[in-house]
Amino acid sequence: MTTKQGFKKAFVVITSLFFMWGLITVLVDSLIPRLKEIFEINNFEAVLVQFAFFGAYGLLSIPAGNILHRIGYKRGMMLGLGVMGFGCLLFYPAASLRLFPLFLLGYFILAAGMVLLQVAANPYVTVLGDPKGASSRLNLSQAFNSLGTAIAPALGAIFILSDNIKTSEEIKLLDDAAKEIYYAGEASAVQMPFIVLAVALFVLAVIVLMAKLPQILGNAVKSNYVRALKHPRLSLGAIGIFLYVGAEVAIGSFLVNYFLDMDLAETIKSNGFLNNVISNIHHMHLSNVDNKGIVGTFVILYWSGAMVGRFIGSYLTKVYKPQIMLGLFAMLAILCVVVSMSTIGMIALWSILAVGLFNSIMFPTIFSLAIEDLGELKPQGSGILCTAIVGGAFVPLLFGYLSVISGFKLAFISVIICYVYIFFYSKKVNTI
Repeated sequence: MTTKQGFKKAFVVITSLFFMWGLITVLVDSLIPRLKEIFEINNFEAVLVQFAFFGAYGLLSIPAGNILHRIGYKRGMMLGLGVMGFGCLLFYPAASLRLFPLFLLGYFILAAGMVLLQVAANPYVTVLGDPKGASSRLNLSQAFNSLGTAIAPALGAIFILSDNIKTSEEIKLLDDAAKEIYYAGEASAVQMPFIVLAVALFVLAVIVLMAKLPQILGNAVKSNYVRALKHPRLSLGAIGIFLYVGAEVAIGSFLVNYFLDMDLAETIKSNGFLNNVISNIHHMHLSNVDNKGIVGTFVILYWSGAMVGRFIGSYLTKVYKPQIMLGLFAMLAILCVVVSMSTIGMIALWSILAVGLFNSIMFPTIFSLAIEDLGELKPQGSGILCTAIVGGAFVPLLFGYLSVISGFKLAFISVIICYVYIFFYSKKVNTI
């Protein structure tokens, strides 16, 4: 087997892994709300759930880089899949015993496995071939990850989630005995899916074990984060990842509230075409769908835009310099946000949804540019960049605070600042 052939086969294996990791992650996400319901958590505890996920990136990405440096990319990916599987197994007793701390621990461990997987898989893809094609390869792998996340909700609805989920108001009307029976049924409904997901993750780990992946990481360089951070591409790129993830999550998290704030549900109801489309999606007349459900239907377009953009971006970053495309997409994202801020109605809706399309190449392109010249320090660079994903916990807090004191339109200034920095990085990377 030639090296080139080995790289191609390895790329197929790892890209398949990206797809399955996206698929399984969203299937887990679809079950989390039902677990939250079982625990009857309040708003503060709901915030703890978010921090359990993003906190894992903040706390464990750098240790994961050290582990990866010691055991290599292949074993790092296997370990990540195994840890994710163990986290899924913990949801079984958490649901049975209705122990919220055990649920948080399981979710944190699941996120820890994802950290290990990302720290290993992302840089591995970038080195599977010509360095000039690193951004293109990572965009393509991330596109299949997004494809998995797009397919998962439909699979979850068909094979995992039932239609008997009660609203909070309906649960309050139940007496204590009926409530306990309902919670026991909900716990039983999620336990088997989590077992299946755990088994699937362990099977993926075995597949990676059996795959013949090229040995790329050497042992010549001692793990040294200080040395890695001396590379300006990496240090500035980490800030870019922090701001990108923060901006993407901030927009996605507040889209429903933003649309409701503009009373878009009524506008959508008055549009015959949109009325028919959403009625078909919900399998009922729009008059029977609440306003949150109506506007929430459009949120999927925001996240689906990332998938479409990454497939397109994998070609564009192969034909043109990745930093040029990064700068262009950042400017287009800024333009879309400005249009949404300065308009109302469907123009404001479609323009903010289009930001998802231009978000698409930002993570993989910043990531590949940031670790391009690190050589054997790539595991440490990957750990630093994955640590920066914690921006998804902090930027949305700022956005939410600004939306309370000044409204959504002005709150988008915080997002624009994030994209301005990414544009700055796309220009700066040419000089460092």
